[in-house]
Amino acid sequence: QVQLVESGGGLVQPGGSLRLSCAASGASGSIFRLYDMGWYRQAPGNQRELVAVITSESSTNYAGFVKGRFTISRDNAKNTVYLQVNSLKPEDTAVYYCNANRLTMMRVQYDYWGQGTQVTVSS
Repeated sequence: QVQLVESGGGLVQPGGSLRLSCAASGASGSIFRLYDMGWYRQAPGNQRELVAVITSESSTNYAGFVKGRFTISRDNAKNTVYLQVNSLKPEDTAVYYCNANRLTMMRVQYDYWGQGTQVTVSS
């Protein structure tokens, strides 16, 4: 069982920046590095959507709306994944969720979610 705890959200003005963190516990570092880690977001009335993913091999993929503004990274020594969000816009306002996903060689799927951290972009 892996527990994910997000932090770093808050209220920021348009054009501002935040650094979101997601700390994983319940898994050793040797296990954490096997997980693909993702950030998702959900605004009121909207479905949850993918923001960015970093694989176990540290390959990254971003949603189109990110457009170079966000950067996902991971520190396997700290069991933590980060999302640097820059040039924030009001439409980035949402609850941001961390996800850990792993498919083993035996085809066993592991999928965990954090509780989310609120990001509000407003002047």
